[in-house]
Amino acid sequence: MIARIWHGYTSPANADAYENLLKTTILPGIHRVAGYRGAYLLRREAGVEVEFVTVTLWDSMAAIRAFAGAEHDVAVIPEPAAKLLARYDARSVHYEASWCP
Repeated sequence: MIARIWHGYTSPANADAYENLLKTTILPGIHRVAGYRGAYLLRREAGVEVEFVTVTLWDSMAAIRAFAGAEHDVAVIPEPAAKLLARYDARSVHYEASWCP
């Protein structure tokens, strides 16, 4: 399993709208990509902004390339989400992941 990790930051005023957009539209839309296994959405207040970390889980790097394209580490940010973000990582990072109870 591969974990794709990405950070985005909003103003406190946009945080709830951004979280709602992710949970209702963006993340459910990724389910159509073969090899997508789900996501964790992390949120915390970070000074004058709100930090979001998305950890999406994938079967393989091939599945990530099907989602993100040939430059698989470039961030995929739909326009409605970009409008709510103050700043974000230009690239995602990928880790081999395993479950450790």
